[in-house]
Amino acid sequence: MKPILLDKSTGVSKRAVILKADLKGMPLRKDGWQFTWRSLAKTEGATFYKIVLKETSNIIEGIIMLTLMHGEMLYLNNIEVAPHNYGNRGKYEHVAGCLLAFACRESIAKGKGNYKGFLVLDSKTELIELYETKYGATRSLGHTMFIDPEAGFLLMENYLNISTDL
Repeated sequence: MKPILLDKSTGVSKRAVILKADLKGMPLRKDGWQFTWRSLAKTEGATFYKIVLKETSNIIEGIIMLTLMHGEMLYLNNIEVAPHNYGNRGKYEHVAGCLLAFACRESIAKGKGNYKGFLVLDSKTELIELYETKYGATRSLGHTMFIDPEAGFLLMENYLNISTDL
């Protein structure tokens, strides 16, 4: 797995790593983050992962929260890119894509039965079209969406440089 983030100002690709995140290192709202990650980190059964650049491993570029629902379906509870990566003025591209691709990889490893390889999430209304067009998600009911194994494999190839075959 070789996640790469793209520096928007220089066009230079930077090697990143995705690591398990713990309570102590969670980002704070006072630093501009939207979610209260320290509170979320106390959720029983949840696992957190952060993406950092290899060269600056102390700076979180993005973070996700995953839970295994009913012991068989991987659910993406939360995903957030760092405030310095928001929108068109953000420093790095591909943060969310790398984290979503990683979550898809985890859905293959942790999902069971008919849910193996499916990643489920609930989207904000304004992000539904983005998840559909950019990340291959399918809307199922209301704001609930899923990324199926085929779309997940494409994300892994594009964002994690993992060669996959269906």
